[in-house]
Amino acid sequence: MKRKILLTFANLILFIGLINAQTGILKGNVTDKLYEEPLIGASVVVKGTTNGTISNIDGTYQLENIEAGTYTIVASFIGYSKVEKEVTMLADQEITLDFDLSADLIGLDQVTVTGVVNQKSNIESSVALTTLKPKFVEVFGAATTAELFKAIPGIRSESSGGEGNANIAVRGIPIASGGSKFLQIHEDGLPVMQFGDISFGNADIFLRSDRTIGRIEAIKGGSASTFASNSPAGIINFISKNGAVEGGSIGMTMGLDYKSHRTDFEYGAPIGNGFRFHVGGFFREGEGPRNPGYTGNSGGQIKANITKEFEKGYVRLYFKVLDDKSIAYMPMPVKVTGTKGDPKYESIPGYSITGSSLQSPNFMHVLSVDANGNSRTSNIGDGMHPVSKVVGGEFSFDIGEGWQLKEKFRYANNHGSFVAPFPAQIGNANDIAESIAGAGYSLSYANGANAGVALNDSQIGNLNNNGLLMRTILFDVDMNDLGNFTNDFYLSKSFDKVDFTAGYYKAQQKIGMTWLWQTFLTDISSDGPRLMNIASADNSYYSSNGLIAHGVPFWGNCCTRGYDMTYDIDAVYANVGIEVTDQLNIEGSVRYDMGDVTGHYLSNYQAPVDVDNNGSITPVEESVTVLDNANPMPVDYDYNYVSYSVGANYKINDDQAVYTRYSKGGRANADRLLYSPFITPEGGTVDGLDADEIKQFELGYKYKSPSLAVIVTGFYTDISEQNEEFGKIINKEFTTYGAEFEGIYQKSNFNVAFGATYTHAEIDKSLNADEKGNTPRRVPDLLYNITPSYDFNKGKTSVGFSLIGTTKVYAQDDNGIVLPGYAYVNAYASQNITKGLSIRANINNLFNTIGFTEMEGDSFVENTTNYMRARPITGRASTLSITYTF
Repeated sequence: MKRKILLTFANLILFIGLINAQTGILKGNVTDKLYEEPLIGASVVVKGTTNGTISNIDGTYQLENIEAGTYTIVASFIGYSKVEKEVTMLADQEITLDFDLSADLIGLDQVTVTGVVNQKSNIESSVALTTLKPKFVEVFGAATTAELFKAIPGIRSESSGGEGNANIAVRGIPIASGGSKFLQIHEDGLPVMQFGDISFGNADIFLRSDRTIGRIEAIKGGSASTFASNSPAGIINFISKNGAVEGGSIGMTMGLDYKSHRTDFEYGAPIGNGFRFHVGGFFREGEGPRNPGYTGNSGGQIKANITKEFEKGYVRLYFKVLDDKSIAYMPMPVKVTGTKGDPKYESIPGYSITGSSLQSPNFMHVLSVDANGNSRTSNIGDGMHPVSKVVGGEFSFDIGEGWQLKEKFRYANNHGSFVAPFPAQIGNANDIAESIAGAGYSLSYANGANAGVALNDSQIGNLNNNGLLMRTILFDVDMNDLGNFTNDFYLSKSFDKVDFTAGYYKAQQKIGMTWLWQTFLTDISSDGPRLMNIASADNSYYSSNGLIAHGVPFWGNCCTRGYDMTYDIDAVYANVGIEVTDQLNIEGSVRYDMGDVTGHYLSNYQAPVDVDNNGSITPVEESVTVLDNANPMPVDYDYNYVSYSVGANYKINDDQAVYTRYSKGGRANADRLLYSPFITPEGGTVDGLDADEIKQFELGYKYKSPSLAVIVTGFYTDISEQNEEFGKIINKEFTTYGAEFEGIYQKSNFNVAFGATYTHAEIDKSLNADEKGNTPRRVPDLLYNITPSYDFNKGKTSVGFSLIGTTKVYAQDDNGIVLPGYAYVNAYASQNITKGLSIRANINNLFNTIGFTEMEGDSFVENTTNYMRARPITGRASTLSITYTF
C-alpha cells in the first residue's frame, strides 16, 4: 500500500514538472526611445490575461509561466504611447523582447478618466480633453495654481489675484461676476466645491498644486454637463499619484528677488500583498512677489492615499489637510490717459503697477464688530486663509457577467477667512477729503513713523508726489462653513459592443459666511498705503486709526451680510456608448439634477455701537452697520434641471480621428441669488432659476505621430445667466463661437507646445438694452501660449520659456474703455548635477510686462489724466529650486 502511494506521489511530481516544462519566460528592457534611458515602473502585460508585471529600477522586466502559444504583449507607461508586439512562445523557452516607448506628446493614447464613465483612449473619445503632465507643468513656469490653468487651450484664467480667487471661464463664456460659474474644479474625480463661484469662497482658494499631482486633465464642454453637477462648460481635474511605482522627491524653492522659501516632498511605493501608498505635501513662508512688508504667504498642506488591489478591483482611501495663508491682490490704482479705444496705462508716481501692493505693515490689525454686534479684531495679514480637512475614497470592482461597480466619496470640512483691501475710490486728495469731512478739514498720519503729524495745504497737494488719496474698503469675510460632501455611485454593463452606465450622485454644500466690511482712508505709496486720519473743521466728525466708517456708506452700506445656507443635491444619470464599427463609436448621456435649498440670510441696519469699548461713542461709532439677527430672512426652495450630451467619434486610423458633440447643461445658482430680486420675501425663487444653462456644439480633429500631435476643436455656444454682484443685478444671454487649437511638436531634443483659442462673443440680451450686440467684458478675440524647450546631454540640461498672451478686451459690457492686449514670458533653465539631484531657475514675467486682467467701471474722460482701478499681472519674480528625486 505504501509503495502505491509513493508511486502515485512520484507520478504527480513528474506530471507537475511536465506542465511547468511547457511554460516559458519572457524578459527584456523597457526604455525611453528618445533618451535611451530605462523606464522604471512601466507595465508589461500579456494582452487579454492577468499575467503582467512592471519594470524595475533598471528598466528590466520578466514574465513567467507563459504557456506555449502566440500572444500579444503590451508595454505602457504614463505619458508614453503604448507598444504592442506579438510573440510566439514554445514549451520551456526563454525569450528576450525589448520595448522602446515614445512620449505620448498630447495624451491621445492616454485613457480619459475625467467627465466620462466609458473609459477610452483620448483618440477614441468624442470629447475635447487636455492633459498636463508634471514635466510640462515645470516647463510652463506658472507662479500659482491659477496661472497654471492658462496652459489649457479653451480656458481663460484671470490669475492676477494671487494664489487663488481667479476668475476662470471656458471658450469665451463671459465672467459676469466672479469665480468659475460654469466650470468645476475637481480633486481625484470629485468637486472641491459644488459651486465654483461662491463669493469669496472660489474653489481654487481651497486647491494647491504640488508634487503629489500625477497629472491634470481638463475636459471642455462635452459630457462634463452630464457627469458632474453644475459644470456644463467643463471640468479641471487634479489627479494624485498613488504609489504604483516606488519613488519620491524632496525639493526646496527660494525667491531670488523676493523673500520666499518653500519645501515640497512626496514618496510612494508598493508595500506588498496588493497594497501601495503615496504621501506628500509642502510648507512655505514668504512675502510674495509683491512686497507687502510682512510674511504674506505662510502654511502648507499634506496629502496621502493608500490603495489595495484585488483580483477584480481595488479600494483607495485618501486624505488632505490644507492650512495656508496667501495674499489676495485686488484691483490697484493706475494712471490712464489717451482715448477709450487707445488708452495708455502707467504707474502712478510713487506706486508701481508691477511691484506694489495694497497691503502694508501699517495696515494690519482692524477693530470691528462681529456678527452679533460685539467687538472683534481681524488681521489683514491672514489674506486668503483656507483651512480644509478632507477624507475620501473610491472603489471599483468587476462583479461578474460584464457588470462593473464604482463608488467615489469625499467629505471636506472647509472654513477660513478672506481679508483684503479694495480701492473704492481714487482721486485728488482735496476732493476726497472734502467729500468725507467738508471744507476746512484737517488731515494727519494715523500711525507709523509720522503718527499724529498733520499735513499742511502744500503737503496735501504733493502727497507722495502724486497728491492722491484712496477710499479703501476692507473686504473682511469670515468663511464660517464651506463644508461639503459628495458621493458618486454607478453601475456599468458591457453588452458585446454596447456599454451602459447608470449612476446616482448625492452631494451637500454648506455656505455660511459673514461679511464685516469697513472703510478706511489711505494715501497711495509704493511702501504700502498709510492710514490717514481726517477731521471736520468743527471737529464734529473725526476718524480713528484711519477708519472713516464701520460699514460701507460709499456703496449704500450694501455689504455687511450674513447667511447660513445648505444646498442638498441629488442627481441621476445614464450613459450609453455604442461601438458601431472598429472605427466609429457614438455616445449619449442624460442627467437630471434636483436641489433642495434651505437656510437664512440677514439684512443690516445702522446703530450707535461702542466698538472700542472705551465708554463713549465717537463720530465713526455713531452709525455702525450691524447685522439684523432678530429678523432673519428665510430661504426655502427647490430646483431641477435636465442636462444631456450626444457625441460621435470616428477613428480614421490609429493616428487620426474626428469627433462631434452637442450638449445642453444646467447650472444652479447658489449664494449669489441672495440679496437680489430673484429671492421672494418668503424665501422662494422667481421663475427662471433653471435658465442658467449652456448649449454647445463642437466639432474636432485629433492627430498624432512620434513628432507632432494636434487637436483642433470648433465650438458654438449659447449661454443664459442670472446673478448678483454687490447689489448689481445680472440677467443676460450670450452667444460665442470660435476654435481652440493645441499641439506639441518634438524633434530630437527640441520640444514646443502651443495652444490658442479664438472667440467671437456677443451679448444677445441684457437688462440694459444699450448693451445688446456688444462684446461681453474681458472676453478676448485670441488667447495663446507657446512653450518651446531644448534638452542637452540626454535631458540632463534643459532650457525653455513660455510666451503667454491675450489680445485686447473691453473692461465692461458697455464696450467703453479697452484693456490692451499683452504677452509675457516665463523662462527656465535646469541642470542635473548628479543622478537624482537637479537645480532649476525660473523667472516669471521675465521682461516685467504690464498687463491687466480686469478693471472697475470708473468713468473715463478722453485726453485727460484719469485715476482708475485695474488688476495687473505681477511683475518679474525669480526663484531657484534644488530637487532630489529617488
